[in-house]
Amino acid sequence: MADNNDGDIVVDHPFVDNPSKSYFPPLFASWNEKICPILETIDKLRSLNVIKEGIHLPTIVVAGDNDSGKSSVIESLIGITLPCAPKICTRVPLIIKLQNHANSVPEFLLEYQKKSVRIMKEMLISKAINKATVEVAGEGKRITNVPLTLVVKKKGIPDLTIIDLPGICSDWMYADRDDILKQISSGITTEYIKPKDIIILNVASAGGGLSNWKSLSMSQSLDKTEERTLAVITKCDLIWGSDYFKTAVANIFSIRHPYIFVINRINDETYNHEARIREAKIFDGLRFSSKSEKSTVGIPALANRILQIQLLTISKCLPEVVKNINERLNDLNLELNRLPNNSLSIPDAMAAFMHILGSLKETLQKILIGGEYNEYADDRQIHCDDRLVEMLDEFSKKLHSSVKFSESFLVEEIQVIEETNNGILLSHLPPHSLLLRRKVNNIYNLPLGFVKEVWGYLEIVCDRVLIDHYGNYPQLLSSMRKATHNVMEKMKFEFLERVVEMMEMEKATDYTSDPDFIASWHKLMDNRDEFMKAVCNYQEEINMEAHGTINVKHLFSVQDNTRDQAFELKMRMTAYWKIVLKRLVDWIVLGLRFMIKKMVIREIEMEIVNEVMVHGGGIEKISEELSPERVNLQTTVGLVQKSKEFLEQVMDDIFISVD
Repeated sequence: MADNNDGDIVVDHPFVDNPSKSYFPPLFASWNEKICPILETIDKLRSLNVIKEGIHLPTIVVAGDNDSGKSSVIESLIGITLPCAPKICTRVPLIIKLQNHANSVPEFLLEYQKKSVRIMKEMLISKAINKATVEVAGEGKRITNVPLTLVVKKKGIPDLTIIDLPGICSDWMYADRDDILKQISSGITTEYIKPKDIIILNVASAGGGLSNWKSLSMSQSLDKTEERTLAVITKCDLIWGSDYFKTAVANIFSIRHPYIFVINRINDETYNHEARIREAKIFDGLRFSSKSEKSTVGIPALANRILQIQLLTISKCLPEVVKNINERLNDLNLELNRLPNNSLSIPDAMAAFMHILGSLKETLQKILIGGEYNEYADDRQIHCDDRLVEMLDEFSKKLHSSVKFSESFLVEEIQVIEETNNGILLSHLPPHSLLLRRKVNNIYNLPLGFVKEVWGYLEIVCDRVLIDHYGNYPQLLSSMRKATHNVMEKMKFEFLERVVEMMEMEKATDYTSDPDFIASWHKLMDNRDEFMKAVCNYQEEINMEAHGTINVKHLFSVQDNTRDQAFELKMRMTAYWKIVLKRLVDWIVLGLRFMIKKMVIREIEMEIVNEVMVHGGGIEKISEELSPERVNLQTTVGLVQKSKEFLEQVMDDIFISVD
């Protein structure tokens, strides 16, 4: 916003100067900054048993006359496209439940009449709503009070409910006008705007005139304090001008409601960039006599006004919350003062330390070895067996993807044969051994990467267990985490060395006692005659059982003897390579289980004792810290005190804003 030379105020808009700026729906833009920290603090106080109930944000109900653009207002606020059509579009109440979602992939559900329809893409939401509306209310203009519930789960959005109501019909061209008016006026609209814990957005079209605003009259009769009703005038671009603006403002002032002028999107215009740019440019053409007038135009201004109402609602609950905090702080401090100030004796501290060590060992044994997750039943990240199986399956898939049977068929084998015959490279090695070395080198990094991934995951699990169980002992936790990290690094390096040795052994010796090798090799060689026949007849493709279609056109010019050797080498290596991969996976699984068991049962315990007793200053230094009751109380007092200070500051900010 800026002042021009005449003293008038013009509108600044971020999208006008930078159309490519990333878009976040206006209703959510200030959410993380203004409201989310308050709700997180309230949830923290609930977990500390300071308060019993949280704070619920008011539902936003969008009411208005028929064809006023209610749905367009909602989609501009939350960034989701809703059905739009001339005259009557919304024929049933649409309850939009926004829910924060940890997953980066959004989910959409449409629920009605005990049905639940999953919507696969956001662009299909409008189509799904139209289809459900016809199913519930029938074709035509019929309106019914059977709601549709659209559940939107997205990462980073607030937990909020918005309701889009059917518009009040004011068009005399409909023969069933009286029936529609009766259904809406006496039923649906009144039912949804009557509760005192909701915000009412009353929407009217600028082109329809403001003197006969039916839904606003209904709001006035139900919202006597006029604190929860906000008037929204849409489609201002259709008749916009300075004369209309003055007249509209005068009419709004006469009904004493807060008001916002907005411009809806048209046709296929995007509500995020194109509609907002057009809105900003139109409002830029106006001359506002004050900053308060400037704050009454645009979707961002509407979102900001809604946020103010939400904050005001929250502020009414906060004095009682602060009262509960003060009472809890007094109780905690009295309890803390009753505790003896002396620290634990050395024998008691030693006993407590060994108990902690034993408890850690038992917990890790359950999670990493026994597959018991009672304490973390709902946290799949800690379910070690399941996660390791997933990582192992992925590792196995990557290994087997190295077997590309039909890609450049026999090219690598021919190259190896020619190099061996011509003495270009490692002529003392037979072709099979040389080819095996190359194939092992090609996958060398896969098992090493897998080991690093697994140990990185195990370190996360161990760190989580340490924090959850021993977070109240900061000094001891620091030593235990350092010791655990040292053990993990040591075991990872030891395992990597063994994997490297395994890979080198595979390169050095091509041996197997697996009887499946001979059977598999002979089965593959059964394709030899068909292959030779296809090449001799210049047949470009051959279909080989279990391996699909193979292109052989590039082999037409290869000498028969070389081609025959390459085919035999390929079949032999294919059969043997399956043995190698199977052996590699099996060995890594066995080695992994052995190393985890060794780490949990012996290594971690020894390293923690060494770290605490030798490098951590001994048991004397942490004897006071091992008084868990005092530590727990001090931690709780600190958390509650910080929450109190934060909420008091929030209350001051809200009251200043309201004033």
